[in-house]
Amino acid sequence: MSQTGLAELLQELVRIDSVNPDLIPGGAGEGEIARFIAGWCERAGLEVEIEEAAPGRPNVIATARGSGGGRVLMLNGHVDTVGVAGMDEPFSGRIEGGRLYGRGAYDMKGSVAASMAACARARELRLRGDVILTAVADEEVASAGSALVARLRRADAAIVTEPTELRVAVCHKGFAALELETAGRAAHGSRPDLGVDSIARMGHVLVRLEELDRTLRASPSHRLLGSGSLHASVIEGGQEYSSYPERCVLQAERRTIPGETVAQVEAEAQALLGGLDGTARVVLAREPFEVAEDEPIVELVRRHSGTPVAGVAYWADSALLAAAGIPTVLFGPAGEGAHAAVEWVDLASVERCAEVYLAVAAELCA
Repeated sequence: MSQTGLAELLQELVRIDSVNPDLIPGGAGEGEIARFIAGWCERAGLEVEIEEAAPGRPNVIATARGSGGGRVLMLNGHVDTVGVAGMDEPFSGRIEGGRLYGRGAYDMKGSVAASMAACARARELRLRGDVILTAVADEEVASAGSALVARLRRADAAIVTEPTELRVAVCHKGFAALELETAGRAAHGSRPDLGVDSIARMGHVLVRLEELDRTLRASPSHRLLGSGSLHASVIEGGQEYSSYPERCVLQAERRTIPGETVAQVEAEAQALLGGLDGTARVVLAREPFEVAEDEPIVELVRRHSGTPVAGVAYWADSALLAAAGIPTVLFGPAGEGAHAAVEWVDLASVERCAEVYLAVAAELCA
């Protein structure tokens, strides 16, 4: 596919609203974009399956079927996006100065388009092994799409095509969502002898949280990812001026590096309470990811891309595929504005991704 054709394909993807409805109530979801991808892939001669990761939330599995006996490569990318608040033209797909603008252009419809093009071209090469595109739902919330893929699909290697600025990403951070609650005693504001201020108590927790974050970041231990971190996200409590608040709830996020465990984070959360009446728990956790640099898929992507290894700070579905036993690496285009009001992807880098994905497939699946 020419660079012009790839840009036009990406424009069509960006012009389809696929905001995750679990993130933004009323969001369009993945139905329309899944139908578009499935139709495009069928016309390209690929075998196509649509499977529901959750009710009304489809994955598209498109396969360039090999002749048999070869290894299988998976190209994984999500098609849901975050919301569009503050964006002037979220679905325009405008091209200017070698950049394509719009929600999802960078995160991550650019690499989905590159993967579609690579799979279509792989079919023409008549490889022995299969090349599988998994265009998945729900990465921006619960990763239901890739969780289903990890349960049902097998591959000898996978490239998760999140944007990496054309670097070969061999690790990324994990995260844990925390909820901490401090208990007080409700009373009228005129009765300090009866009331206990849960919000003031939470202030002590916030001081300890800030201290822990400072300690973590002062001692980076991972050569590519540095250190873990911790921040407060949402706080709520109280009901009116003249009442002592009975409870205060803090939501916080702990970013983790390889070697840090959920059990460690749970212990840290309990320590943040410092003996105060209350509770601390991990609501949701995703493990960090790391793959050995001498893993064959890493060496293949490095050789064909000619770019160095790196780590990325965000979490990605690569952790789920790796946990299912699929050797996985991340490689994707350059750009800016993931989750921001202005988002764009560099079109030359999208074209380069398509070339690298195809070259890796041609060698791995030959």
